[in-house]
Amino acid sequence: MPKAKYYYDTDTCKYEPIRATTRDIIIDGIMITSLIIVAALSVVILYMSYFDSPKESLLRAENKKLHFYYNMLQKDMGDISQTMSSLQERDDHIYRTIYEQHPIPESIRRAGIGGAERYKHLHEAKLEDEETILNTVSNLDQLKRQMYIQTKSYDEIMGLADNQQVMLASIPAIPPISTSQSYLASGFGMRLHPIHKVRKLHTGLDFAARIGTPIYATGGGKITKVSSSLHGYGKQIEIDHGFGFVTKYAHMSEFKVKINQRVKRGECIGYSGNTGGSTGPHLHYEVIKGHKKVNPIHYIYQDITNKEYETLLKRASIENESL
Repeated sequence: MPKAKYYYDTDTCKYEPIRATTRDIIIDGIMITSLIIVAALSVVILYMSYFDSPKESLLRAENKKLHFYYNMLQKDMGDISQTMSSLQERDDHIYRTIYEQHPIPESIRRAGIGGAERYKHLHEAKLEDEETILNTVSNLDQLKRQMYIQTKSYDEIMGLADNQQVMLASIPAIPPISTSQSYLASGFGMRLHPIHKVRKLHTGLDFAARIGTPIYATGGGKITKVSSSLHGYGKQIEIDHGFGFVTKYAHMSEFKVKINQRVKRGECIGYSGNTGGSTGPHLHYEVIKGHKKVNPIHYIYQDITNKEYETLLKRASIENESL
């Protein structure tokens, strides 16, 4: 039991017990309750300082997991970016070099997509880690842009490859007449004219051959001229090969093709003869590139051995009289 408290009463000269009033009891109760609340709050605050609540523990674990996946995403994006850089380098310095194309400018490859309005919804969301999210989304957009440009570049390269196949089948590449049935009598360059007896530019190759020796298209193309004349080139054929190339076959005896007919490389187009301004049976062969007559010897590299080509080079270099 609680000990009773006494006071000395001077009137009775006795010790009388102290009786607590209702006010005292209420004040004591309030003080005790306040002390209990303060103590409890102190314990809670101390606990929360060192220990997480179940909800906080769950959020902390989730944040840790999100951070792990974010780092993995950054690593994957870095790997993809390196792969993309490698593809771009091969595209610019290998594939485009092969097909004689200029590299794609860096300003186009690195161009961004949209402006500030593109990420307006993210700004308005007031995200806690806004800068990290914006950087990630921006990097992803950049990669998408680079992938799109690279895809279009590969489409262009594929088109160039297909076009290259057509070009390789079209440009002059074989002798216009069999080297076993003809003789290279005169080459390209300054030669003595057979009629005027003066030095003059000889614009083709003269292959001496019997009349009626087959003449072949040196590349695929379209017949653009089939004509006959008593002077100059005599009976002649011209083939437009595309890609700036035209070939001329002169002093023929017969034709096997018609105007606008398409021919393939190696197809017989007629026979050698001695028509026009010719001093003997032969084929005069010219290659015209970009409206300029060039040395046809540089466009004979198929269906011929190295030894045969060396022989043609030696004969073509002799400054003799053209036919």
